[in-house]
Amino acid sequence: MIFDTDILVWVTRGNPKAAAWLDDAPQKYLSAQSFMELLQGARDLRELKSYKNYLHESGFHLLPITENISHRALVYVEEFSLSHHLGAGDALIAATAVEHNLPLATGNAKLFRAVRDLELRVFKP
Repeated sequence: MIFDTDILVWVTRGNPKAAAWLDDAPQKYLSAQSFMELLQGARDLRELKSYKNYLHESGFHLLPITENISHRALVYVEEFSLSHHLGAGDALIAATAVEHNLPLATGNAKLFRAVRDLELRVFKP
């Protein structure tokens, strides 16, 4: 399962339900986009290192942005940015999940519902 950035933010804020959800996942994947978003949200170098250590120790596999993912994300933005407010970052995350045939765990299901090929696992804090 690929985890959206919001799930990781819940974990870093100490949400036990989000942490348990991550712990229960047999395989944890993260798009390069979510990784960048998480690091960008760090308040200082200590927090940035803490995020990186957590992802490594938790066994996350980082999935890079490929040419196919970029193309699929472009199609999603063109198709859903006006109707569903799907931004470039979320389109990259969705495209990564679809390209790898993995479900996306997110608390922001509303943003992703329009993407027909995407299997969602909705997190409710």
